[in-house]
Amino acid sequence: MSYSALIFNGKFVYGFSEVHEQALISCDAIHHERRILLKQEIGRMVLFFTDQPSLLAPNIQMVFSALALAQCEVIWFFQHVGIASSKSKVARMVPVDIDPNDPTIGFLLDGMDHLCCLVRKYIAGSLFVDYLKDFTYFNAAIRGYALSYLSSCAGRIRFLLGTPGMVALDLDATLKTLFQQIINHLENIPKPQGENISAITCDLSGFRKDWLSILMIVTSARSSINIRHLEKATVSTGKEGLLSEGNAAYNWSRCVDELESQLSKHGSLRKLYFYHQHLTAVFRNTMFGPEGRPQHCCAWLGVASSFPECASPIVPEEVTKIGRDAVLYVESLIESIMGGLEGLINILDSEGGFGALEMQLLPEQAAFYLNNASRVSIPSAKSPKGAVAYPLPGHESYPENNNSIKMLEAAMQRLTNLCSVLNDMEPICVLNHVFVLREVSIDMFQVGYLYPANLLGNFVFNILDDVSTEYMRECILGNFRRRLLSVLKTDNDLQRPSILESLIRRHMNIIHLAEQHISMDLTQGIREVLLLETFSGPVSSLHLFDRPAEQHTGSATEVVCNWYIENIVKDMSGAGILFTPMHKCFKSTRPVGGYFAESVTDLGELQAFVRIFGGYGVDRLDTMMKEHTAALLNCIDTSLRSNRELLEAVAGSMHSGDRIEREACLKQIVDLDTIIGFCIEAGQALAFDKLLAEAAGAVLEEGAPLIYSLLAGLVKHIPEEIPEKREIRRMRGVANGVALAGDHDSEWVRSILEEVGGANDGSWSLLPYLFATFMTSNIWNTTGFNVDTGGFNNNIHCLARCINAVIAGSEYVRLAREHHQRQLLSNGHVGNADSLDPDMRVSAEASIKSAMQLFIKFSAGIVLDSLHESN
Repeated sequence: MSYSALIFNGKFVYGFSEVHEQALISCDAIHHERRILLKQEIGRMVLFFTDQPSLLAPNIQMVFSALALAQCEVIWFFQHVGIASSKSKVARMVPVDIDPNDPTIGFLLDGMDHLCCLVRKYIAGSLFVDYLKDFTYFNAAIRGYALSYLSSCAGRIRFLLGTPGMVALDLDATLKTLFQQIINHLENIPKPQGENISAITCDLSGFRKDWLSILMIVTSARSSINIRHLEKATVSTGKEGLLSEGNAAYNWSRCVDELESQLSKHGSLRKLYFYHQHLTAVFRNTMFGPEGRPQHCCAWLGVASSFPECASPIVPEEVTKIGRDAVLYVESLIESIMGGLEGLINILDSEGGFGALEMQLLPEQAAFYLNNASRVSIPSAKSPKGAVAYPLPGHESYPENNNSIKMLEAAMQRLTNLCSVLNDMEPICVLNHVFVLREVSIDMFQVGYLYPANLLGNFVFNILDDVSTEYMRECILGNFRRRLLSVLKTDNDLQRPSILESLIRRHMNIIHLAEQHISMDLTQGIREVLLLETFSGPVSSLHLFDRPAEQHTGSATEVVCNWYIENIVKDMSGAGILFTPMHKCFKSTRPVGGYFAESVTDLGELQAFVRIFGGYGVDRLDTMMKEHTAALLNCIDTSLRSNRELLEAVAGSMHSGDRIEREACLKQIVDLDTIIGFCIEAGQALAFDKLLAEAAGAVLEEGAPLIYSLLAGLVKHIPEEIPEKREIRRMRGVANGVALAGDHDSEWVRSILEEVGGANDGSWSLLPYLFATFMTSNIWNTTGFNVDTGGFNNNIHCLARCINAVIAGSEYVRLAREHHQRQLLSNGHVGNADSLDPDMRVSAEASIKSAMQLFIKFSAGIVLDSLHESN
């Protein structure tokens, strides 16, 4: 086949394939301009008819025209986007240069969706017409206007047929009969009366058939009367000609008995099913683009409901395939929408979002600037030396930061718009699936409360058997949980609790911003997430004061608590952790991860930890420290058992004053330095738990002052009995957890020994002698007091704390156990509350003082005996 040269747009092209390619390339610009025009005009049309709904009926033909044009443009776009055209001999692929990021498509889909919703609202046969009685008049507005127009049109056509021009035409019998039938059809149309227009039924297909017959006759070359004759015969009347009146009547007749089909024809986009893959790609490129609008997502999703119309009902496989594709299309778009929702939230939650607004001067930053500024004699616009990490005050107002503020405002606007649209979106129905993007209130059915998604599907759509979850709630709360877990630790190590608290509050502020535009309680969901990350055991165990056999905790609490145990109590990183009584915190000689120890252990930081994780987080950290301390106390118990004979010999020599025998026995005690290390570590745990209890008490006093004052007053009146009643013991433990008990350390050790069954044999009576042997250790050679911290350089003051608490706690446990055994021997069963001995408390205190006196007496003796010039 030979090709001749053709001229196309002033260029010579050869062959039909080249002409086709050039046509596609050039017409894309034309269609793009047309889409922009339609976007603007349909947008104005939606606003106009929303504001003036009474004008929709007279202009319904214009609405159908706009829908038809938009439908044509959308289908043309997806017919050509991403399609490569090539029919040349070498089979080369020439891509069609159509921008897949064109945002006008979203505007057209959204405009068509709004116009269709407006039309459906004002036509008879609405889905909820039986439920929404208030819309009865509006439902019949379009149909009533069409009936009125056709009734008046009958007289005008009869007048035009009687004009001199029409009489002079001498119509043949066929045309005369058809025109008479047209008049009869129009004159027999029921007259709309009152508000019962929706009950009027009439079939105007005969009228349209007769009018088309007239047009076919007058446009035929064989007819003696042609269309020009009819127009000239009636145009001199000064009114609309016969053809114009007939065509208008034809169009308005379809608004009476074919309004739904008209809307379906012009507003349906079911053909887009064949391009649903391109549809998904364009949606993802334009949804959150610079010119895209997130609120258009409803229109993109709504397209899928018409996809099953493409299937042939006589081919079951086709129905199944198209239905599955439609569902997958909706699920893919919902995934993108929720991803965009997460992205908007995370943009606002980033350091470039609300984080930039929080870069105001903190007190420590202000002090840092003042210190550096005082060293600089000449003011300079540059940052002070060493202040590179902090921008100068006022940097937020610099003109170059305008773009950042505009970005922040745009993200906020998009987030609120998207939330509003998703909140107002109706459930999306695709075959037997319904997708609910948020909690749906169906008060229109006068139910009176919120239905779950599954009940909504069964109630409204009886054919639905697969109802989706509430994506929006899960998306926002799931994103919050992921953000929480991601900010727990920095690149260096644990995030400071105060910074973590500020990050959580910032994210919650963003969620509260979104919550203002959606009908669901996200604040309760945030509390559920925090509770889940703090406590993940069965809810029933929350009401039990007894610790369950297997303790479950949330992952966030587990991460933070493990960090404190390993890096502060155990000092696994070897950072030289020291407890400073003067400042009530732990300090380190070098950073623990990204911070020094005092940055994460002072009362302010621990209070932030309590506010984040609540009482369950405090209980978990307290439980972990108890477990660790219990292991350390077990080591002390093991040492007492293994060295019992030696310690008895040491005790005897101490009482008899035999220095030689005492020294010989002391040298035989093994692993003394190891036991001292365990006791120091236990003292660190005691100190840390006391700080935690004080922080928990401060938060409780601030948040629930009535409960705090009730506990404080109750502790003063708790009976001093040994053994204590179970309820009294429980109450004392609660008070000790918020630093309201008298002696926190001894009560804490006492509770540990009671739980693990420690101090249960006679070897614990040798405890003062074991502690006295610590004076022979070489650890004292490197001990020095630091007046700045109020403690010793090797935490030896924690050893004293451990000794005091262990002696006191073990004496309480020993005396309570002895009393229990006496009751068993005397009565054969455990005594009741009346058998409690009020003097046992006095006896316990006397026993503790006696044990401490023994420890101090023999410790001093060992020290004095060891004192010489070389030591």
